[in-house]
Amino acid sequence: MKSVSDSDIDLEMIDAVIFDMDGVVTDTATVHAMAWKQLFDEYLKKRAEKHGEKFKPFDADSDYRRYVDGKPRYDGVRSFLESRGISLPTGSPDDNPGEETIYGLGKRKNGYFLDRLERDGVTVYQSTVDFINGLRDEGVHTAVISSSRNCEEVLRAAGVRELFEVKVDGVDSAELGIKGKPDPDIFLEAARRLSVEPGRAVIVEDALAGVQAGRKGGFGLVIGVDRTGHGDELVKQGADIVVRDLSELKLLHADKAGKVNGAGRIMKDVPSALEKREAIFRYFEAGTPAVFLDYDGTLTPIVAHPAQAVLSDDMRSVLERLKRKFKVVILSGRDLADVQDMVGIEGIVYAGSHGFDVAGPGGYHDDEKGREFLAALDKAERELQNSLKGIPGARVERKRFAIAVHFRQVDSADVGALEKEFDRVLSGHPQLRKSAGKKIFELVPDIDWNKGRALLSLVEKLYEDSEKVVPLYIGDDTTDEDAFRAIRDRGIGIVVGDEERKTAACYRLQDTDEVRAFLEALLEMAKRGEQ
Repeated sequence: MKSVSDSDIDLEMIDAVIFDMDGVVTDTATVHAMAWKQLFDEYLKKRAEKHGEKFKPFDADSDYRRYVDGKPRYDGVRSFLESRGISLPTGSPDDNPGEETIYGLGKRKNGYFLDRLERDGVTVYQSTVDFINGLRDEGVHTAVISSSRNCEEVLRAAGVRELFEVKVDGVDSAELGIKGKPDPDIFLEAARRLSVEPGRAVIVEDALAGVQAGRKGGFGLVIGVDRTGHGDELVKQGADIVVRDLSELKLLHADKAGKVNGAGRIMKDVPSALEKREAIFRYFEAGTPAVFLDYDGTLTPIVAHPAQAVLSDDMRSVLERLKRKFKVVILSGRDLADVQDMVGIEGIVYAGSHGFDVAGPGGYHDDEKGREFLAALDKAERELQNSLKGIPGARVERKRFAIAVHFRQVDSADVGALEKEFDRVLSGHPQLRKSAGKKIFELVPDIDWNKGRALLSLVEKLYEDSEKVVPLYIGDDTTDEDAFRAIRDRGIGIVVGDEERKTAACYRLQDTDEVRAFLEALLEMAKRGEQ
């Protein structure tokens, strides 16, 4: 369970929050659990008597969480029965509640749920309502999802339907062919209807399957709500933050979000690092500067094909001089060997594949974190190559610890189909998760690892007195935002470009020419310090 201090929500880094209904907004999870128990206990007791078996009742806590919570009704029936080694025919949607089929039992459970709901009414979590109102006051979009076909009725009975701009429920899932959790489809559909990128959206879930779905969908933050004392399981399934109640969350405003000049502004509104260079250099006086640099879009301009991103002679000269004054790390999404070849300077630390594969002076090499995922990546690569070959312009690039699908040259009308195929392949590989950058989707190992964690890990490994290190990170992509967030309380993040998106960086540089000019100024600062 993370502490309240770990539960700050930076409003400048999000555009939307998507809430699960049962157990997060409404206290209907208990009603569902008891309806499931009524259904399965009746069925299991009857089956035990018929076959002379020992009756083992449905556990409304552990069985509910593991097998049915958050899943579409009929998937829940099948999942629990399979856990007991029971196989029933699927039947058809026309089956009546008395039939021993998946559809029949599912309909019977729904009848029990509606009976209890009519008798006991709907309770809402007031702390959740207060949290949602706080988000709406700040202009953050809100959506609600549920695998239940009764979602609309429950929300209206609870008086909270108007809190949400978008609702995606079991009825929508059936109409659209949306897969149930732990597939991320229902959350991705909600984000699509809100017109927000998954990376700019937060998921709030209490179900293990829902947390898994949020993680697989590449959402910016997954919050687990633990009302039953199983927070550790939510963390294992991928929750970034776990709270017992949404009242523990704090909405952090821009003026409090960053240590230097705030954070989370539109890129073009972030102050120039060249104009503020003296203030930045004074910040370095508090410790030991360490220079971390992205490659594509930072040291070289973005080009149509990665092989064309050649380092200029002027930039190479700057890096050669920079390594003599500071520890320099190139932290790139490229493969390790690729970025080493593109830069070709000895004495620099190279971190490829977003930090999964690292090499440095003296024969240092570390690739331990990603090795166990290589087989899954190999299989997913073959599937992507086959499934995307019919989409003109799509390019699958295998990196050692990632698979990149480039769609810069794909017609905009085909991008949706490409992403659908990408997500389909992803759904078959629970060891992997989705990541996204500029005109690119990636499959990467599903562990809590990104450029920010890689940067902090390298600081620990490269410096004996790591607490005194002041990291400088310069990058241009959305994947670099993890690094900006990781160091904003102890270093300097500088974003490159002028896109209409928000960034956690404290300062900005217009292009690679300004990056070179800033690094030249950094060298001048170091020279002055030696005099």
